[in-house]
Amino acid sequence: MRLTGLGVLLCLGAAWLPAQNLSEFEKKVTEFTLPNGLHFILVERHDAAVIAFHTYVKAGSVDDAAGQTGLANLVSRVMMKGTETLGTRGWEGEKRALDAAEQAYGRLQAERNKGLMADAGKAGVLDTQWRMALEAAQTWVDPNAYSRVFQDNGGGDPNVKALPDATEYSYTLPSNKAELWFLLESQRLMHPVFREFYKERDLVLEEHRANVEGKALPRVEAALMATAFEAHPYRTPPDGWPSDVANLGVAEAQAFFAKYYVPENMVIAIAGDMYPSGARLLADKYFGPMPARPVPPRLHTEEPPQLGTKSAVVGESPQGLMAIGYKRPGERSRDDAVLDVIQTLLSGRTGILQGELVEKGIAQIAVARATFPAGRDPNLFLFLLAPAPGHTLDDVQKALNGVLGQLQNRQVNAETLARAKAQIRVGALRRLESSADLAAMLPVYYAGFGDWRSLFRELDDSSKVTAEAVERAAIKYFTPVNCTVAYQSRGEALPGRTGGQQ
Repeated sequence: MRLTGLGVLLCLGAAWLPAQNLSEFEKKVTEFTLPNGLHFILVERHDAAVIAFHTYVKAGSVDDAAGQTGLANLVSRVMMKGTETLGTRGWEGEKRALDAAEQAYGRLQAERNKGLMADAGKAGVLDTQWRMALEAAQTWVDPNAYSRVFQDNGGGDPNVKALPDATEYSYTLPSNKAELWFLLESQRLMHPVFREFYKERDLVLEEHRANVEGKALPRVEAALMATAFEAHPYRTPPDGWPSDVANLGVAEAQAFFAKYYVPENMVIAIAGDMYPSGARLLADKYFGPMPARPVPPRLHTEEPPQLGTKSAVVGESPQGLMAIGYKRPGERSRDDAVLDVIQTLLSGRTGILQGELVEKGIAQIAVARATFPAGRDPNLFLFLLAPAPGHTLDDVQKALNGVLGQLQNRQVNAETLARAKAQIRVGALRRLESSADLAAMLPVYYAGFGDWRSLFRELDDSSKVTAEAVERAAIKYFTPVNCTVAYQSRGEALPGRTGGQQ
């Protein structure tokens, strides 16, 4: 008998039961922790002579100090500029030039910090001297040398992601070049060089103007976060507030690095053609000399309870765009798997939003994300909506409320629920087939839950979600008191009611 699309998904899902597959998967995994606290996770895959490396640092924009927003992002960018031996035309000369530039910057900041008493003429002279010192330091730089060495050795471009909860660095190399990665990554983490810091600072500001201030979606999302969160750092854009970024210096970057880039605050995953004995030998050789340092304190800021619907207007546009966020608990909540299933029920080509909003011509865009902007702490269940021609934002919001009302008042049918759970399972299976994706996933679960096996437990939890659990979560979280709306209007008034139940 030929299987339908749902039948294929269900058979794939049944063939890959997390509990059974975990025992097989564990046979390929080796873990070890160096005396300095740096933890490694190795997954052996010898079907191709390639290795994916992933360095996970448990520090992101939530760890930026007040007045220093954007620092985690800026540090991550500058950290990819090389080492004392790579990226320079002569380290001793460059070091002298960098020190001179930083001294000039200190004199400039000292004058600026006088506020109303600052001498504008003197500040102008100091600014010129500082910029001349930066130009002198720049002559020692070998641009893009760090990424070029990976390309020249058969690897891809190194990739960095600065997120609210973490900073992640990804690499791929042929397996016969594994030692090159151990050398370069250990040197980058033990002896960082903050070259081109101020150049990157200017680029961050330019990108913020172009992407956040100049584009509808980033502007609306930024307004949503700033409105929904009163106290928690999730309210801050990951690239920081421009006025903060414009005043960041190398000294702040060095202090952030020293505080958060410590061995016990990092996890390294390796997936591919490597044996445990070789991995441990190279880890000891290159990362063993990293000194152990105290683990930074974790964030203690808690978001106060929301007392009612919030809203923010982000100007006008011909299209109109709306972001709606409902407060939800963090990733350790028992409801996390249920909310993931709800996202899958709602999104995608076969999702409820596609059928009820897009195919009916009410919305051009209707997307759901279960976790926004990150998941370590309580966050938002996000909806992004744009009306179709002839419809208003209020039309779109009412249609969404109708969908949420259905989840709250009528249990999802068994076939639809089974399809959603199978999609989650098959999607995870596909990611596990990719060494790069696997190397990226395992540190996230190790850092968030203390055990990479939580990935499999999460899939097991998703498979057990019931229609009753979906209904209960929809009633609990999709309420007006949990809701924040940010939108660009088309000259319309604030959209009406929010939430599925009133």
